[in-house]
Amino acid sequence: MSRRTLNPAAGIAAPVGALSPLEALGAIGIVLGASAVVGRRNAPDPSHPAIRRWYRRLDKPGFTPPDPAFGAVWPVLEAGLAIGGYRLLRRPSSPSRNAAVGLWLVNAATVGGWTELFFRKRLLGASAAAAAAMVATSAAYVATAARVDRPAAVAGVPFVVWLGFATLLAERIWRDNPANGR
Repeated sequence: MSRRTLNPAAGIAAPVGALSPLEALGAIGIVLGASAVVGRRNAPDPSHPAIRRWYRRLDKPGFTPPDPAFGAVWPVLEAGLAIGGYRLLRRPSSPSRNAAVGLWLVNAATVGGWTELFFRKRLLGASAAAAAAMVATSAAYVATAARVDRPAAVAGVPFVVWLGFATLLAERIWRDNPANGR
């Protein structure tokens, strides 16, 4: 049986070190919201015509998904990250839980950072390396989360799979566009 204490901010009993439902939702909203703002700022959509033109001119491999696929995939991936983060933040504090939350934060932050490297700064080589690093950190997140909350880990698996694919895509774009990627 876990120790419970009254959380005055939420007015409910919660496991020691766990965030209340409202606090966890707020933390998820702030972290993923900030990442989304950075990602949106760099999106190759009609609101960013220079980025869009540059992206469309790149030589991309035949396995590049159509643009609408990216818009369909990312909300699902973000939902998985939100569910996993929420579940972890609701768990009692422990070294494993805190490590999983730290890796969750790293991954949430790197999503926006990757778009900055690839789309805004056009650093194709650096973005390919960052994507590979994200595969490692996201796999570490899933493995660490699995020791604390298996559903949180399962919710992160699509993120790892997508990042593996995105790394292959980013590396190929870098290789096929030597004049465009520093």
